[in-house]
Amino acid sequence: MAARDRYSRKLECAQCGHTGFADVSEDDDANRKTRGFQIDSLPKGFETEFAANDPRKHVIRCRCGHKFKFEQKTAYAPSGEPRR
Repeated sequence: MAARDRYSRKLECAQCGHTGFADVSEDDDANRKTRGFQIDSLPKGFETEFAANDPRKHVIRCRCGHKFKFEQKTAYAPSGEPRR
């Protein structure tokens, strides 16, 4: 059984600006076909709309109703935070 990589990612709703940090994990085995992506905990006000093993397909819904993919291609400022 392989170990799991654990990390946190900041979620930010583009519609209402609600933010929080999600704790996630992935399989640490390069030979697997899928990453084994799993959300361990979501911040208050966010919930899973559509679960997937791929973070680019996993959809999150904010309390305001806005839906977005967990992992998106975005432009980040030098500090690492999303641009406003």
